[in-house]
Amino acid sequence: MWSVDLTLREQDVGYDVLQKLPPPPGMRKVNALERKIENEGLGASGARSASRDALAIAQRKKAKAMSMAMSPGRQIAMNGFMMYMSGKNLNIFSISITSMAIMSPLKGIFGMASAFKPFEDPDGRVDLQMAKLVYLLLNLVWLCVGLYKMATMRLLPTTSADWSGAVVWKELMETSSIPP
Repeated sequence: MWSVDLTLREQDVGYDVLQKLPPPPGMRKVNALERKIENEGLGASGARSASRDALAIAQRKKAKAMSMAMSPGRQIAMNGFMMYMSGKNLNIFSISITSMAIMSPLKGIFGMASAFKPFEDPDGRVDLQMAKLVYLLLNLVWLCVGLYKMATMRLLPTTSADWSGAVVWKELMETSSIPP
C-alpha cells in the first residue's frame, strides 16, 4: 500500500517563502495559531488543555453556525410543498402561503447579522463567512421559489398585457373612411 504526504514541513524547500505570503481571503493561519498556543503552554498542562478546549468550542460554534446556515434549505422543501398544495387560484390560503414564502427569506437576509451573532468569537477563531454565504444563497433560492409561485398565480407583471395601462396612445389628427 502506498500514500502521499502533502503536508509542508519546516525543513522542506519553499517553506519560508510560503509562510511569508498573505493567507487567502477568508482563511486564518490555524496551524500557526495552534503552534503558538502549544509553545505558550509547554510549561503548564492546564494551559494546554484550556487551549484545546478553546479550539474545540470554536469548532462546535462553527458546526452550529453551519447547521443554522442550512436551516432555510429545510424551509424551502416544506414551503414548496405547501405552495404546491395551495394551487394556482387566488384565495386566502394561497396568498398567505405565498406572502410567507416572500417575507421569510427577506427577514432572514436582513437579519443575518443577528442570526449569526451567538456564533461569533471575540478572538476571531470562528470563521463564519462560508456559513453566511450558504445562508444567503439558500434564502435567495427560497425567495425565487416564492416569486415563481407569484408568477404562476399571475400576480407579477411578466407579460406585455400587464403593462398596457402604461402605453401612451397617439391622438389621431384626422380620420378617413378610405382605406389606405
